[in-house]
Amino acid sequence: MLLLISPDGVEEALDCAKAAEYLDIVDVKKPDEGSLGANFPWVIREIRDAVPAGKPVSATVGDVPYKPGTVAQAALGAAVSGATYIKVGLYGCTTPDQAIEVMRGVVRAVKDYRPDALVVASGYADAHRIGCVNPLALPDIAHRAGADAAMLDTAIKDGTRLFDHVPPDACGEFVRLAHEAGLLAALAGSVKAADLGALTRIGTDIVGVRGAVCEGGDRNAGRIQPHLVAAFRAEMDRHAQEHAAAAAS
Repeated sequence: MLLLISPDGVEEALDCAKAAEYLDIVDVKKPDEGSLGANFPWVIREIRDAVPAGKPVSATVGDVPYKPGTVAQAALGAAVSGATYIKVGLYGCTTPDQAIEVMRGVVRAVKDYRPDALVVASGYADAHRIGCVNPLALPDIAHRAGADAAMLDTAIKDGTRLFDHVPPDACGEFVRLAHEAGLLAALAGSVKAADLGALTRIGTDIVGVRGAVCEGGDRNAGRIQPHLVAAFRAEMDRHAQEHAAAAAS
């Protein structure tokens, strides 16, 4: 399981660089603009320059509306700015067909520019609260659009978490559907260390966190702390080892 950490700017990205050995992907977003709020192109570039060259950078395009052309241009901007993973929050898509149309535009825009970039179709575990596509529809949407990964996050950051809206067994179904379609499965949404056992058991490929590695556990007021990143990774490794041992026995 890969660990994705989301700094809110260049200063926090430098803190991530200090903990580079413990994380796998540095994710650029702007939390004050939403769950998958997009940051400025120059911030993506500066963060790309700040973290070790061997660490991929991901960038969110935003909690996007159903405007395929607008979203495709934004996704290309993230790729041009240095992101390897391009994440699109399908906030304004109310049907799978709308989501597929948006994602197909993103895939073409990004892959024409950088074929090795990875496009991530992101839905929301709390979709019922905002009226967007069903979380379990995301793997099929991503597959039909030609994306590389399907992801779930939470749209409304009010203290509720991924498993509050999509229980572990349902997340397991999400992961299974993604893997059957040849996709990576990414899960986020106020994930805590206590969730790592379930996330490991269901075969999650990428876990995304912010609050869990911020001082005080506060994704907004707190700042990412390298020692908390290291501690979170240690818990990930412990669960991975326990899971492997149980499977072997």
